[in-house]
Amino acid sequence: MQSFQPTAQNVKRIGRTLYQEDILWLALSGSGIEFLYEGRYLAVRLQGDDHTSAAADLARIAVYIDNARVLDEMISEPSPCHVLIDAETCQKHTVRVLKLSEAPMSIVGICELITDDGASVHPAPAKAHRIEFIGDSITCGYGVDDEDLTHTFNTATEDVTKAYAYLTAEALDADYSMVCYSGYGVYSGYVDESIDTRNETELVPPYYDLIGFSRGTCGGRAITMTQWDFGSYRPELIVLNLGTNDNSYCRGIADREAVFLSRYIEFLKTIRENNPDSRILCVYGLMNNGLTASIEKAIEDYRRMSGDERISFLPLPTQTDDDGYVVDYHPRAATHRKASGIVTDRIRSLMQW
Repeated sequence: MQSFQPTAQNVKRIGRTLYQEDILWLALSGSGIEFLYEGRYLAVRLQGDDHTSAAADLARIAVYIDNARVLDEMISEPSPCHVLIDAETCQKHTVRVLKLSEAPMSIVGICELITDDGASVHPAPAKAHRIEFIGDSITCGYGVDDEDLTHTFNTATEDVTKAYAYLTAEALDADYSMVCYSGYGVYSGYVDESIDTRNETELVPPYYDLIGFSRGTCGGRAITMTQWDFGSYRPELIVLNLGTNDNSYCRGIADREAVFLSRYIEFLKTIRENNPDSRILCVYGLMNNGLTASIEKAIEDYRRMSGDERISFLPLPTQTDDDGYVVDYHPRAATHRKASGIVTDRIRSLMQW
């Protein structure tokens, strides 16, 4: 047997990842690796975080061989090893390992790929285009695998590959990076209608320059709370989908919407500073549309102040009772597919892809 480390020499890294002490750590939704494999035997050894013994909030991962999902696993052991291929003859495959659940709850590490002595492992080729998606639970695929409205959030029912962003990247055959956190906003995170206090802690902008915020740790260390190297991945397009959770606090109150507008502009400036050559497409409206006018004005004001014309807005149709819902009234997979079609068409027109 031989061992391949998940280095850039052996695998293509997907999304924001961190290679530290021979382990490639995944935090954010959709992060992972992809590689070309030739051989008879293949296994992947993973590393759980400090919370693998907990009953909830475990990391969920999937493994694909030639686009077919062959493993869907909750990481409940410290160092699980999964045999993916055990064949009598040599085979060629494209293999992808993805984190399906989001960052705040848990992280997972890829330790090594174990193969037969004659096997080879090479990075999958880069795709023609590169996108970054910034968002909240909608981008994460919150609850998409659970249509029982009496249930609530569980990482076991979250699957980023069924959400509009991942589907859009697949439709465009583009590499992607996800920065998404359920319940997070620009000015306020989600608050229940019975609460009239701003949620100041669950905000995306403070974590935008990190590998990924997570309460998942390894040996007590907050591994992924390190700076992201923006030069390592230069998206041609950034899709920004925030405002859904801010709306739960703004509630049509003019003073609050004014502050939201200013915070949205500040975040656009941050995105542009770190991505000087990217086009920005702001989308919003799938779960509520109360801040549509504020977002449109924020974009107009930002354009006027900066002279930056490489930014546009796409309102999304709000889900309906006829569309149906999953837990906590989040979009069903069918709704995500509908939204992906709309976003994909706009990107094709905007980017001429």
